[in-house]
Order: sequence, then C-alpha cells, then structure tokens
Amino acid sequence: MMWQTSKHANIRSRIGFFSSFSWANLALLFAVLLSVLSVSPVALGNSTLKETITELEASQQWQQTLKEARGQTVYFYAWGGSKPVNDYLRWAAREIASRYKVRLRHVKVADISEAVSRLKAEDGSKSAIDLLWINGENFSYLKAQKLLLGKLPSAIPNTTLLATEQLSLHNDFGVPMEGYEVPWGVGQFNLIANQSLFSAKNPEQTSITPADILSAAKRNPGRISYPRPPEFHGTTFLKQLLVALTDSDPRLFALATPEAQQQLLPVLWHYLDKLHPLIWQNGSAFPSSNTEQLALFTQQQLDLAVSFNPNQMAKEQSEKRIASNAQRLFFDGGAITNSHNLAIPKGAQSPAGAKVVIHFLLSELAQKHKVDGSWGDPAVIRPLLDPASTLPAQQELHSSWQQVIEDTWQQKYGA
Repeated sequence: MMWQTSKHANIRSRIGFFSSFSWANLALLFAVLLSVLSVSPVALGNSTLKETITELEASQQWQQTLKEARGQTVYFYAWGGSKPVNDYLRWAAREIASRYKVRLRHVKVADISEAVSRLKAEDGSKSAIDLLWINGENFSYLKAQKLLLGKLPSAIPNTTLLATEQLSLHNDFGVPMEGYEVPWGVGQFNLIANQSLFSAKNPEQTSITPADILSAAKRNPGRISYPRPPEFHGTTFLKQLLVALTDSDPRLFALATPEAQQQLLPVLWHYLDKLHPLIWQNGSAFPSSNTEQLALFTQQQLDLAVSFNPNQMAKEQSEKRIASNAQRLFFDGGAITNSHNLAIPKGAQSPAGAKVVIHFLLSELAQKHKVDGSWGDPAVIRPLLDPASTLPAQQELHSSWQQVIEDTWQQKYGA
C-alpha cells in the first residue's frame, strides 16, 4: 500500500507540474525548440563549409600556390561566341587581378577543339594554354592521352563547395572526371519559342516531342532551324531528337558500337529527311551558332531559338530583347544536362595561376555574379544551389556518339 501511495503521489506531482505550466510557457518552449531545429542542416552545412574553406585557404599548400601564382598570366582558352560570357570573364579578370595579382587572358575560340588540336600537337610539352573550358569528347580525348593535370580537387580549396552529389558531377558524358577537370557551370538544353509556334491552343505547354516540331514546321514553313553541327547546340538538338525517337535506348549511354549505330541512327536521319524541306532555307543552310539563331529569332526571321542555359529566356526578356510571352520548352523525358568544366593542361606554364583562377570562379561571389548577371549560368556550388530553377534532366549521351552523329550528319546534309 505504501508503494501505491507513493506511486499516486508521484502521478499527482507530475499532473500538478503540467497544470501549473502555462500555455505561454509551453509556447515559449516550442519556440525555443523550433529555433534550434530551424538551424537547418543547410545552414549548419554552409557554416561548416565556410570553416573548411578558411582552413584550406590557410594551409601551407594553398599559400605556396598563391605565392607561385602572383605575377603570372593565365591564358584561358574558352568559347568566345557569347557577349554575356565574354563580359563575365572580363569582370572575373578584373577581380582576379585585384585579389591575387594574377592576369587572366581570355583567348576566344569558336570551338574548343582548336585548343585540343594544339595540345595534341604539343604532346605534353610546354604549352601556351594554361586553362581550358572543356567537356565531352574533348575531355575524354585529353584524359585518355594523359595531357591534363590531375588531382585538382585536392589542390583547390573552393572545390569543397561543389554540389557534386546533388548535381551528379562525377562523370562527363559518361567519362569519370577523376580530378582531371572541375565543373564550374551546368547546361540544360532548351528551346525558346514564339508562343504561337507550339502552344496556340495551350499557352501553358512546357515540353515538346519530335512530332510537335514536325507539325509546327508544317504549319510554319521556313520558321524553324537549328545551329549547324558540329556547333554544340546543333549537335545537342540532334541528340535530343535521337533520345526521344528511340525512347531513351540504353545503348545511347554506352560506347557507340557499330551495331548500335546501325540500329539506332536511321530513325534520326529518316526524321531529318522529313523535317529539312520545311525549315529555314529548306535545310540547305543553317545558323552558324545559337547566337546567330537567337539574332534571327529577335529579328523575327525565325520562331525558334536554342539554348543550353535554362535562365537565358528570362534574361533576354528582362532586357526586352524577346517578347514577354515567349516560351521556354524542353523535350519530353527531360533536357539533356551536363556540366561545363575547367581543366589545366599538363604542359601549362602557369599552373599555379590557373588553380587560383578556378578557385575564384568557384567562389560564392563569382558564382552568384554568374547567376545574377546577363549570362545567368546556373551555379554548381552548394550554398547557391537552386533546384527550383532547373529543368527535368535527361542524361547526356556517351561521348563516343557525338563524333558519329556529327560525321554522319556532315555526310548527309553538310554539302
């Protein structure tokens, strides 16, 4: 009985405690718990990231890199066909010179294969190229030929910021990066169209099929085109068609064997044979680049433009270059998505300076300026990751398909 009395007393004591604990107290306790929980993993993660970066920047290895880089000139071979990109790199060059006393020189190329050919001829000897903007088959070739400097992530502090898992930044067109290049942006193939081209009956349409494009070309002859391959926007347009026409056949994401080519490619050429007579210049000529195609679009000579930047349409609209009712569209099944990357040739004369440039381009300042400026290229670092701004993703084809598609297209339609 004494045990029961004691037990009842304890129960009454607990009831008394809770009855005297006012709703105001309970609300306060809840608010405290909520504030603790609201220090989310993201916030904690960003705080931890900054601490890690600070430690890495203070390391003897990085301080030695900064010392060696001071006074160096970095020749950065990169695509020069876009004014927003060129403007961004001019801004970056000013910032890098001010912060690190490193001179960045943008060597503009129409296609990075020009630089790859030069590196191939140099065969690992001293090179005039210090830094490359690269991906796909060009990376695959240079990596296989052992012409790139490795272990970049362990040598550059800001690579710690990369959203590697969230954006699947391990492979480049099916080829493992393995530290031979560093992502600095993400591209997603999309179409910018006048609203009437596809969606007169459905202004909310966001995705299209090859059949939609063919139907639109029949209704609007001469108003559709795509950049001439091997310009990468044009080649990617062909790859998007091939993926859609073959229902994402798994063989497209592996080495392009002769058997796979024979079985999968005819459907693409059959489709283009029907499309080309209906497009701009009856398919006898093509825009030289996506920049030229966008110019034709803004001049109302075409109803369709292509882009690898999911933010480009919004940027163009904000600057009143295209109509506010234009539409951003992607292929059913998702937009082909890949990263564009930075690599240092093994024979670079200013490797330390090149590492400093990569470090800056991955900083929050540089990535935010890239997103918010006229370029609008999506960020690849965790503190600025914005899943809401990205399109549904389609895996990139294996790099071996690119040359096959371009060569065969040239034979069939390039004369």
